Amino acid sequence: MAQTVFIQANARQMLGARISAYSYKRNAAKPGSFDVRILDTAEHPRLMKTGQTILRGGHVRPWDPDDLQSFTPLRFYPPQAMGFQTRAVVTDPDIFAAGDVGELFSRDLDGKPIWAVPRPGHNNQANYVATSVMLLDCAQLRHWDFDKDLDDLFAHRFDYVDWIELKREPASSIGHLEPEWNDFDRLTPQTKLLHTTKRRTQPWKTGLPVDYTLRERGPLDFFRRLRFQRYERHPDPRQEALVYSLLAEMVDAGLVTKQELVQEMAANHIRHDSLQVIERWRGWQLKDAA
Repeated sequence: MAQTVFIQANARQMLGARISAYSYKRNAAKPGSFDVRILDTAEHPRLMKTGQTILRGGHVRPWDPDDLQSFTPLRFYPPQAMGFQTRAVVTDPDIFAAGDVGELFSRDLDGKPIWAVPRPGHNNQANYVATSVMLLDCAQLRHWDFDKDLDDLFAHRFDYVDWIELKREPASSIGHLEPEWNDFDRLTPQTKLLHTTKRRTQPWKTGLPVDYTLRERGPLDFFRRLRFQRYERHPDPRQEALVYSLLAEMVDAGLVTKQELVQEMAANHIRHDSLQVIERWRGWQLKDAA
């Protein structure tokens, strides 16, 4: 079985996932040396079931299959999907290759089955590790029984936060990738994987009504929700350029049709001026980010 890049997605993020998938092959020195596979929540009935609850941060929360990030548990499915063989790279659908992901597959893992970028201090966690990008040695992760983990998640046998933050794994099994392998809203000549992680400024959503759940922040939360009713323009136009130049190439290659884009715009999955934005950034090259 070929080593594989897995991209988790749902209907709301599917176009982003397709652009992401294209970027991995496009920017690889040896694109035939790995596969790319999009994991769709629609193919996992347990994630689509309504009326379920999870334990999150010590509190019982409803599970919403239609939430923008309902794909997140799929980060832990690839080892099982690979038959617990070879290596996998796991990424979110709002991550785009600016470098060669093949470098990860050839990396020395030093015996550690999980590699990810640390974010010390994020969410007030001194040892926070970002699981939005993971390099996995699937053979060492046979205890990742995805179906059982979903059963336990919805039965409140463990906390969702502990799962997502790898707190159920021994620290000795986690290696640390360099920041450029999960570059959070920063595009530089060193960036390998750009993560447009600030949801309200995702470049392909500008101007659309916000379709994700805003976390409660206190008594003034009502006013914050009024302010953030629509996606805002990304502060770095180069990141918009990267995403839309990739999409332009896909349109030119027939990988995405204009009819599909019109349907995505009608569904509010992509900004309504996308056809014009494609023309704005058509032919833009990554070297322009230097």
